Amino acid sequence: MRISVVQMNPGADKEANIAQARRLIGEAVEADRPDIVSLPEVWDSLGGDRTVRNANAEVLPAQGSNEPGGPAYEFLRETARAVRVHVHGGSIIEKGEEKLFNTTVVFDPEGHEIARYRKMHLFDIVAPDGTGYRESNTYGAGDEVVTYEANGTKVGCAICYDLRFPDLFWKLREQGAEVIFLPSAFTLATGKDHWEVMIRSRAIETQCWFAAPATWGKHLEGKGEPRFTYGHSMIVDPWGHVTAKVSDGTGWATARIDHKVSERVRRDMPVLQHRKRV
Repeated sequence: MRISVVQMNPGADKEANIAQARRLIGEAVEADRPDIVSLPEVWDSLGGDRTVRNANAEVLPAQGSNEPGGPAYEFLRETARAVRVHVHGGSIIEKGEEKLFNTTVVFDPEGHEIARYRKMHLFDIVAPDGTGYRESNTYGAGDEVVTYEANGTKVGCAICYDLRFPDLFWKLREQGAEVIFLPSAFTLATGKDHWEVMIRSRAIETQCWFAAPATWGKHLEGKGEPRFTYGHSMIVDPWGHVTAKVSDGTGWATARIDHKVSERVRRDMPVLQHRKRV
């Protein structure tokens, strides 16, 4: 199975973001013919103020209903149908009753939604550069561990800040995940020191492949203040080797998921059998 991770530089203009995603997915599919193509976290709307985020948020149709959704949702569904691949839709902004949600939706090659995951861990921190983030002011937290099957492979869902909470990834491994997607908008200040080392650590711990599509570059917040995300989208194998990576800028990277590698690593070091809950 081949997986492509797409790296974007989104902003607050939703229509422009969809156009950028369409172009990059098209180029990745034409060049590399992946079985799954994936987008970053909040690729549909990054930056702007709360009014912009609320305007860009979408009410998602009931799962399994096949009812129409908003522009980002329908773009993902129609892309899956058009290019006949699984589309792991990074995450888009979902409109809830009281708060927004940072939500992954996944479509199979027929355009059926097969998974939906709401980000569990909310980014309420002060970064090393002094910039404050408080996602919980705007977003609600999910409470469900989510996996799905694509071409016979069990896939787990996580988003960005989830990376710092290993228990989620152990749950995904226990539920049979062999590949874990981690769409992200990692800040430059934290990403330069933590992004790769933490992804490789989670891959080694869980003996799963990690596919981490990310946003890159500058965007503007509500009062015009610049923010920067780290990018460096990558795919990592269960031994912790980086098998594909995107440089600075927009683009994509593709790698083949070799199930024999997973089988060998898990056979020779059976950590799931050895694990003690303390």
